[in-house]
Amino acid sequence: MTSRVLTPIEARVLAVLLEKQHTVPDSYPLSLNALTLGCNQKTARDPVMSLSEAEVLAALNGLKELSLINEVSGSRVVRFDHNTARGLGVPSQSAALLCMLVLRGPQTAAELRLHTERLHRFADISSVEGFLDELAEREPRRVVKLPRAPGARESRWAHLLCGEVDVASFAAGSASSAASASGGAPAHLEAEVAELRAEFRAEQARLQAELQALRAVVERLAGELGIDTPTQADRAS
Repeated sequence: MTSRVLTPIEARVLAVLLEKQHTVPDSYPLSLNALTLGCNQKTARDPVMSLSEAEVLAALNGLKELSLINEVSGSRVVRFDHNTARGLGVPSQSAALLCMLVLRGPQTAAELRLHTERLHRFADISSVEGFLDELAEREPRRVVKLPRAPGARESRWAHLLCGEVDVASFAAGSASSAASASGGAPAHLEAEVAELRAEFRAEQARLQAELQALRAVVERLAGELGIDTPTQADRAS
């Protein structure tokens, strides 16, 4: 079990390894280049980082000393995998929650259930809360429940892998965010929305192309049978 807190870069590296194990299993374990790209990802990251390979490699060396990652040999490129659950002494469900808290910042239990879907499927929100409570009550504590933000229905949780957090500053930040919400969404949320819009447009174009192809087939078959389709009848009128 780890004997010290992690640096923010070490925590990011460890969380990215855990995330990518589930989201891109064909590419896992990760090379240094792939790991760096995952750490610097612009979407689903809070805060967004801009790390060099040297910084990531230094973090890997620190994590290796804590037995949290392994270096995988047997290929031309050195690759790395994680040992999060055993290294931290937590079950895989808790490791998934810690991963998302590191990558996306403080979140509610409902948000965590949604964001951990590809890492672990929790039966319900109460199940998420049960694992969070266990992480908050154990020694060393791994998470803390933050004060409820003004206007919020649920409290958010933050991880303690990098040491204790300033709960008061989180509360002040939440109040400031609520007061300025009309000024626009955070940059990382805007990036996620832009990415979803691009995916929607691509899917819409694909469906339209398939629909046109199907119409062509139907009209050809109707022509061979000597009948008019609704489209052809409309054209005739």
